[in-house]
Amino acid sequence: MRRGHPLRSGRHPETFATTPAPALNSDAALTELRLTTRAEHARIEDILRLTEPMTLARYAAIMSGFDAFLRAWEPRVQDALPARLQPWFRARRRGGFASADIDWLRDEADESPVPMDAKAAATIPLDHLVQVLGSIYVIEGSALGGRVIAPHLKSTLGIGPGHGASYFHGFGSQTGDMWRDYRVLASLEIGESSKAVVRACRSAKRTFAALIDLFEPLAPPAPLPSLSAQDAAIDDDATRPAPLDGFFARDSEDEDEDDTIVDLR
Repeated sequence: MRRGHPLRSGRHPETFATTPAPALNSDAALTELRLTTRAEHARIEDILRLTEPMTLARYAAIMSGFDAFLRAWEPRVQDALPARLQPWFRARRRGGFASADIDWLRDEADESPVPMDAKAAATIPLDHLVQVLGSIYVIEGSALGGRVIAPHLKSTLGIGPGHGASYFHGFGSQTGDMWRDYRVLASLEIGESSKAVVRACRSAKRTFAALIDLFEPLAPPAPLPSLSAQDAAIDDDATRPAPLDGFFARDSEDEDEDDTIVDLR
């Protein structure tokens, strides 16, 4: 059986390679972080749909989730980092922005989102520095998205930094430089060990999984399947359930495993 990539999403994401992998260079480490979290990134984007029109109430619910997650996640990361890196992380924490947005939404916009429980944030593995950096990758990457999301929120909801959208505005024009700074640090600290890269990638995937678990209740309903005109012409009773001849259990050992990668922007 052909084994898929040990980390990238496939039909059997629990399957990992058992043979030693060659060492990777530092650029490959960041590439692997991007590739192995493509599916999770696509899922969280599909749930939140931050660049689509939304009500202020939905936005408030989303901010409640980020506030809850960062309240749980940021102190864990701060404590897990070595002393030499704690000032670096402290200067880029954005949890205060999320809390300020919640206060503004409650006091100025009369929106009181229900507090959300980010319990899955406590399960993210942060025992090694490379795991911490893998988890930080997810949140640092999300800051880049804020450069697109913040103008959209301004034009559709009329909110901005200091007025309900401080979190997505983040550090403004410094965001790109901070992302490049993270990339340099992660490349140096993760290094060329394939074992370190795997640890970092697993932690990043678990971080995305925690966010997906948190925001899943906000996911839009799945669209109903449509019947094509050709199928309708063949089947006079278009309301009849489709046959289940393609619905069966499959043993993973009887099937090749292919990589299913969703684009990450």
